[in-house]
Parts: sequence; C-alpha cells; structure tokens
Amino acid sequence: MDKPIVAVVGRPNVGKSTFFNQIVGKRISIVDDQPGVTRDRIYADAEWLNRRFTLVDTGGLDPESDDELLVQMRRQVEIAIDTADAIIFLVDGQVGVTPADHQIANLLRKTRKPVVVAVNKIDNFEDEAMVADFFSLGLGEPMGISAVHKRGIGDLLDRVVKYLPDGGMDEEEDQVIKIAVVGRPNVGKSSLVNRILGEERVIVSDIPGTTRDAIDTPFEVDGKEYLIIDTAGIRRKSRISEALERYSVLRALAAIRRCDVVLMMLDATQPVAEQDAKIASLVIEEGKAAVIVVNKWDLIEKDTYTMEEYQRRARGQTGFWNWWMRCTAVIP
Repeated sequence: MDKPIVAVVGRPNVGKSTFFNQIVGKRISIVDDQPGVTRDRIYADAEWLNRRFTLVDTGGLDPESDDELLVQMRRQVEIAIDTADAIIFLVDGQVGVTPADHQIANLLRKTRKPVVVAVNKIDNFEDEAMVADFFSLGLGEPMGISAVHKRGIGDLLDRVVKYLPDGGMDEEEDQVIKIAVVGRPNVGKSSLVNRILGEERVIVSDIPGTTRDAIDTPFEVDGKEYLIIDTAGIRRKSRISEALERYSVLRALAAIRRCDVVLMMLDATQPVAEQDAKIASLVIEEGKAAVIVVNKWDLIEKDTYTMEEYQRRARGQTGFWNWWMRCTAVIP
C-alpha cells in the first residue's frame, strides 16, 4: 500500500522546518524516519489518527527571485507539490499576508490538490485575530498554529488526514505488475523503457505524471498486463543546491513505493557510486523485489573475468554491495 505524501510549502522564514521537526521528531506522530538516503532529513514517515503518510519539508519559495539558488529551489518545490497528495501551506501570522503568499496561493490553486493554510506563530489566544486575514488567499479556512509551542498542530493534522487517499488499489489495478526503472541520470533508463515497449509493440497509451513526476506506460506481453514506470535519475550533489539531489531521491522513492519490481540500472562504463547505494537503500527499506541491470556492457573491453572484476569494484560501495548480494538476478 502506498503511503500518501504531504508537502509543507511556503516562503522563506515562515517556520517550515520547525513545523516539520515538531511532527516527525516527537512521539505525537512519528513512526520512523526514512533511513539515511540524505544527510539532511528532507522527508519522514509519520502517523496521525492511524493514517500513515510521508511528510516532505521544502525550501523557501520565492516566486519572483532571480537568484540562481532560489530559482533552483523553486523548481524543486514545484516537484514536491506535483508529488504530493495534500499540501500544507505555511504562512507567518506575525508578518501577515504578503504578495509572495498570494503568488504561492495562485500556484497551489492551479494544482487542484487539497491545500490547508496553516498560519504559524499564533502563540497565544490574543494572536488568533491575525488568522482571519489569510482568508484573502482564497484557499479555504486558515488554521492558526504555533510550530514552536506545538499549539494547534493536532487540529491541523486532523484536517490534513481527511484529504489523504486510502492508499489502496482496486482489484483490476492490483492485477497489473508495476515495474519501476530507477538509477542515476544517463544510465539508459529511458532507452531501456523504449526498447521494451518498441520491441513488444503493444503499447496502449502514455499516461503522464500521475502526480508522481514519472511516466507510466501500460503494456502487455503474452496476454499479461504490466505497467512500466520511467523515473528521473538520482542526481549527485551539486554546487548549486543539495535540494536537487534530495528531491530526485523523493521522486525515486515515490516510484519504488508504487511498484512491484525494481529494475536498478547501472552504467558499466562508470564505477558504482554513492547515488547507486542511496537508491539501493530505498529498495531495501521498501522490501521490493529487484533486478540489477548493468547497461552499456558493449562499451567496455571484456574477458573471462570482467563480471568478477565489476563485482569486486562494487564492493567499494558497501551498502550497494550488500543489496547486490540479496538480488535475485543481475543482468549485464
């Protein structure tokens, strides 16, 4: 069963990280943190009223900034929004409604997803009067909270979980085997997907997105229905922003959770890297069946010991090697 995703968004300095940490760092809601795929916790699995979901923290959203870092962060927040089943729009009650809040509200309205406006820094009863100003965002009734003092967070989560899907699937969908193709950029994921679909020539239609920032394509082999999920690659940390890598992990996680089998793709011309180990850790934690596919095998010189040597080099990434040994198949 998929865990629904709840994204926390808002402009800088409204208290998103404090709010996130209050929920996932205390016993009021936390089940367990998503294990070590990034140094900085960007998402965690949580529970409220017996409903499990994944809470996603995001960087501050500044719709008008031309700063390179903020532009990159804005793109990653948009990815988180696309991935989410519900959105908590955090605003600053002490500052009041700002033009940036209105711009973010317009962006969220276009998603047609459930949005709960959380007015932060409402630390006492006297501050409650400030909440009414945020009706002007046009996103329904705002709720006053204090992330620092945990005031109103329970009532907020009560409303949020009402918007979450059950996470189940109907009988017809459950009969379709879902295959996620994951890996670093440029390892050949899309080429493999196209080759599978092109050779079988039984593609029904492309289904873009499904709010998961991936491409779902149904196909059929020998009368059996499948769904193949092509995903964006896990990026390495960049000098621009680690958020690039964090959110690519989130995209991969969403695809892995939905699938039945993972095709983990490697590039034979490149050494096994940290990003490969991170993807492997996601697969292990989700308990998915996996096949390692070593692509571009034709581009390297080979002899009797080539595969043995490749495995020896893979031992350099301990986490990945442990996962490799648990896989049912390795295909060069």
